[in-house]
Amino acid sequence: MKRENFQSRLGFLLVSAGCAIGIGNVWKFPYVTGQNGGGVFVLFYLLFLIIMGVPVLTMELAVGRASRKSAVQGYQALEKPGSKWHIHGWFCVIGCYLLMMYYTTVSGWMLGYFFKFLSGTFSGLSGDAVGGVFGAMLSSPGEMAGWMVLTVVAGFAVCSFGLQRGLERITKWMMLGLLGLIVILAVHSLVLPGALEGAKFYLLPDFQRAAEVGLGKVITAAMNQSFFTLSLGIAAMEIFGSYMSREHSLTGEAVRICCLDTFVALMAGLIIFPACFSFGVQPDAGPSLIFITLPQVFVNMAGGRVWGALFFLFMTFASFSTVIAVFENLLASCIDNFGWTRKKAVVVNCVFVLIASLPCLLGYNVWSGIHPLPGKDMLDSEDFLVSNLLLPIGSLVYLLFCVTKWGWGFENYLKEANTGKGLKMPKCLKPYFQFVLPVLILVILIQGLL
Repeated sequence: MKRENFQSRLGFLLVSAGCAIGIGNVWKFPYVTGQNGGGVFVLFYLLFLIIMGVPVLTMELAVGRASRKSAVQGYQALEKPGSKWHIHGWFCVIGCYLLMMYYTTVSGWMLGYFFKFLSGTFSGLSGDAVGGVFGAMLSSPGEMAGWMVLTVVAGFAVCSFGLQRGLERITKWMMLGLLGLIVILAVHSLVLPGALEGAKFYLLPDFQRAAEVGLGKVITAAMNQSFFTLSLGIAAMEIFGSYMSREHSLTGEAVRICCLDTFVALMAGLIIFPACFSFGVQPDAGPSLIFITLPQVFVNMAGGRVWGALFFLFMTFASFSTVIAVFENLLASCIDNFGWTRKKAVVVNCVFVLIASLPCLLGYNVWSGIHPLPGKDMLDSEDFLVSNLLLPIGSLVYLLFCVTKWGWGFENYLKEANTGKGLKMPKCLKPYFQFVLPVLILVILIQGLL
């Protein structure tokens, strides 16, 4: 069966960036920036994105483009006879399923909040009552299941039309909508009274403030965030490499994907910090920032119902673009490995993901006493396995596969990465890739486990 390809380069860039741009960018990036002293953190984040994110991204894309296959068969096509690199491909597939077991629930929350703002649920509510809406949603398995089912079914419906007519066509419009919305929301935040203080805190590097947090802590936090933002290590990006044309070099395309990803993360901060400073609200950590703190800001804002609805529409686009990109990966894996038709792959995966998403959803109510990992609820346990184990270990495997003589080999990787016009990966980086980059990834892995 002939391999599908992207219709256009813009389609490839927007779909790949859509996969990378997710909830992590939009809610984790701003609050981690806030915790780590603002501007200095952003500086180090950009540095690590260039020296870690871009190289590993080119490696995943190179394996995909050279093999024209999904994770397992991609390794099999390129590995030396008798070697076992392809076993990691199965871990990539497991990682994608595990990611979707909780991501679909959180994506459903975004959708739910969009409709809550649209329908005026928050109108006239005071501080504690605003927070109560989130608590009420978590304690209602029926409501959460409704939004999760809608997300999963819509996601597989899009993917059922194939790469060009489904994923590429829908993501293109969604990403353009997302980029438009984020600019409108950021401009609106910046013109609020007192907003400038928030923008300064966020973007102006203040080394004294960073020193108060601890410069070492700021640097390691920036390293972590730059690494996780691209979702590398579970072949979420490898699949899009397999659909790419050979017209442009992988380094150039990786830089473009990183730029789009970073633009959205930075702009999300420009929405959140000025608005929080303007209304005297702490931009604090975790889910409470998006679902409790920000709704309080919108409720007090002129036209808050509209701005709240637009913000959660943007969040829905950010999360749903990741959902359909990972669904495409799961479908391609089943089509490649088991010879299924796309239709069969859609039906089987849709049913499986719906069932597999239930533990996360019930972990906030019916099964709230169950902690798969010590001190962590269902969602946190699933997220820990993906973020702290599968992503860093997977990235290390891709790296070693591409730069060691036991794997595909540096020369083969370099040739694939530099095929096409655009930015080239310099050959002189070989020692850095072989000796320094693995150590940096190990640092992230060990930190995550501690």
